[in-house]
Amino acid sequence: MSKTNESLMQRRNAAVPRGVGQIHPIFADKAENATVTDVEGREFIDFAGGIAVLNTGHLHPKIIAAVQAQLGKLTHTCFQVLAYEPYVELAEKVAARVPGDFAKKTLLVTTGSEAVENAVKIARAATGRAGVIAFTGGYHGRTMMTLSLTGKVVPYSAGMGLMPGGVYRAQYPCELHGVSVDDSIASIERVFKNDAEPRDIAAIIIEPVQGEGGFYVAPKEFMQRLRALCDQHGILLIADEVQTGAGRTGTFFAMEQMGVAADLTTFAKSIAGGFPVAGVCGKAEYMDAIAPGGLGGTYAGSPIACAAALAVMEVFEEEKLLDRCKAVGERLVTGLKAIQAKHKSIGDVRALGAMIAVELFENGDLHKPNAALTGQIVAKAREKGLILLSCGTYGNVLRILVPLTAPDAQLDQGLAIIAECFDEMA
Repeated sequence: MSKTNESLMQRRNAAVPRGVGQIHPIFADKAENATVTDVEGREFIDFAGGIAVLNTGHLHPKIIAAVQAQLGKLTHTCFQVLAYEPYVELAEKVAARVPGDFAKKTLLVTTGSEAVENAVKIARAATGRAGVIAFTGGYHGRTMMTLSLTGKVVPYSAGMGLMPGGVYRAQYPCELHGVSVDDSIASIERVFKNDAEPRDIAAIIIEPVQGEGGFYVAPKEFMQRLRALCDQHGILLIADEVQTGAGRTGTFFAMEQMGVAADLTTFAKSIAGGFPVAGVCGKAEYMDAIAPGGLGGTYAGSPIACAAALAVMEVFEEEKLLDRCKAVGERLVTGLKAIQAKHKSIGDVRALGAMIAVELFENGDLHKPNAALTGQIVAKAREKGLILLSCGTYGNVLRILVPLTAPDAQLDQGLAIIAECFDEMA
């Protein structure tokens, strides 16, 4: 009996806890570049990229070749027991790309949440302080500490009780929703006045472009003022570049466009083209604050994932993917703005590089987020063969994270499907 999406969904529901969500009731069988084929043989254009993991596309030949070569050497020793060169080489190459004119060191781990957890550990050890300031709408992971930092309770921490303390929430600047740079800075000052002295704050953590929160771009002026505030009070600035990193925004790290450097930078997702590696890169003096044994993990910096990540960096150079990122972003934004001109429900189209969002409202009223229409567009697009994602505090944002290697014809096909969906829902 041939497998179907429906039969596999039944098995999934019986075997996997319901807390593991699934956006699309589809089981993928194989994929190549920006095309995914399900178990029933149907092809889909992938505008999700495994949630920003596949900037270099599915099964990029160079990355697969690097992984296959590494498989013939060794797959695991635990770096803390027996080291291997790919870890060191990747640490060097990441440090060379992370913004900041200072000596850097790089810790490799396995997931984005783990990277953020370790960034907080490092900040606490380096400063001798415990508090952290995070932002409304921020997403930093699903582990206990990262859930404290994440600015959205449902669904991430609903029903789990209070998360670890010592985290304070400031407002993320967002002109569209009436939060100015001044407002955001004032909200940090309120934390200092009402909740915790600056000398008790180890770090301020921020996404240069919010991911799950809705793809809002932090204004350059805000990042510069935030950097100055951190310097004034001896607070470390952590840039969470898990979703923005590895070329998604048109520079390898989004902070390159912000005019300032963070003290610590977290990265994961697209850094290894689908293989699990993540990390923290920062000022050497801060990274060295924790004694031997305080950092690491059994699978941290897997040699296979390191080999993949080194290949990703070569692909970016050889295929000029940062230039391609800008071209992809411009092509999609132009097409989406043409759709916006016909539909009042689209209140905003925004992007940094190829990190693109379309925010939907009822009749264009910015006070009425339209989550229902967003969900309907995602479902209708799937019926037409396009995989989309939604995000945002109110679930009213369509986000596009298509592989940068997708050909123009496929980008145009995806745009045509999105246009059809809006026309049919109008």
